[in-house]
Amino acid sequence: MDLIDTFERLFGWVPAWMAGLGLIMLAIVVALAVHKTAMLLARRAVGQRSFGVTFLNRTTGPARLALCLLAVALVLPLAPFDEGARQRLAQFFVVATIALVGWLSMRAVDLAATRYLERHEIDIDENYRARKYVTQVRVFKRVLDILITIIAVSTALMTFESVRQYGVSLFASAGAAGLIVGLAARPLLSNLIAGVQIAITQPIRIEDAVIIENEWGWIEDIASTYVVVRLWDWRRLVVPLSYFIEKPFQNWTRDAASLIGTIKLHVDYGADVPRIRKHLEQAVKETELWDGAVVNLQVVDSHPQTIELRALVSARNAPQSWDLRCEIREKLLAFLQEQMPEALPHQRAYLETPDHDAVTLVPAQAGRRAEGSSRSSFGRPAVPR
Repeated sequence: MDLIDTFERLFGWVPAWMAGLGLIMLAIVVALAVHKTAMLLARRAVGQRSFGVTFLNRTTGPARLALCLLAVALVLPLAPFDEGARQRLAQFFVVATIALVGWLSMRAVDLAATRYLERHEIDIDENYRARKYVTQVRVFKRVLDILITIIAVSTALMTFESVRQYGVSLFASAGAAGLIVGLAARPLLSNLIAGVQIAITQPIRIEDAVIIENEWGWIEDIASTYVVVRLWDWRRLVVPLSYFIEKPFQNWTRDAASLIGTIKLHVDYGADVPRIRKHLEQAVKETELWDGAVVNLQVVDSHPQTIELRALVSARNAPQSWDLRCEIREKLLAFLQEQMPEALPHQRAYLETPDHDAVTLVPAQAGRRAEGSSRSSFGRPAVPR
């Protein structure tokens, strides 16, 4: 009480509310100074240890707020406020404490997720287990963050008599208003539930190569209600989480990153297929994009003018598979043009003599003319009359 009497004698001329506010501000300044000093000492203590630095960085805000609240709680009984102001400050203190608890809970979830992921090195090409853990942790973390936020906001609202019913409605909706809120929140809830399903069943993971809505790209981020797909041309496709539960899509790297690429060619019936197959095997051995697993060439179909060849080549991942297919297709076409022009597609036609006593089958290859010979309109020596 002596301290209070001394304070009143020195600052009795100052309005009570101003003196109390100044006392609270002074306490906050002291708390911030104490926090800064403590952080400097803590950083020197932890040094370069990764988890210690991460812990300090993630807890800076909550620790600063906690010290400020503690300082305010200590000086509030000394502040010369009237009863109404004290009640309002006490209400604010309770709300700030609830916010602090929610903030600390979110930081604890964040630290736990970071600590858990530090055990797994992320390799988007081969380390599927790490990608699985990253996907699960990110989705669960965001779901927990949303739940913590809802609980903290509803608890804070319940401390106010005028809006207590709104806080209660966040926990359990009732009546017509609750039904309307539930219907309005149905897309949000469905996406949250879909996020939990995706984290458990793993239809997609971070950096999976997918085809969705006729677009090819990679899973860049899985948020609490949507997924960001990074397309091949650097665009971003944003898709609701529920899409991956309700609709079909292609996942090229569900179990492995390596893929088998397909190259199709149409050649003439007279093409030397074993020779083309041999050149294909040689071509894939000369490129670094081939993973050494699969190379094959087969005749898969026949058409009235050509036969269809299908070459299979494997690569380590989807981008390399695309580049490998383009490179091998270009090399095969160059080989056919330079070394086997007779294998290029031909057109064949029948030419008749005027007296209709003979029919000759004449193959014609567009653009090829033999030197020293007469040509018909089909590019081959005309049948003599």
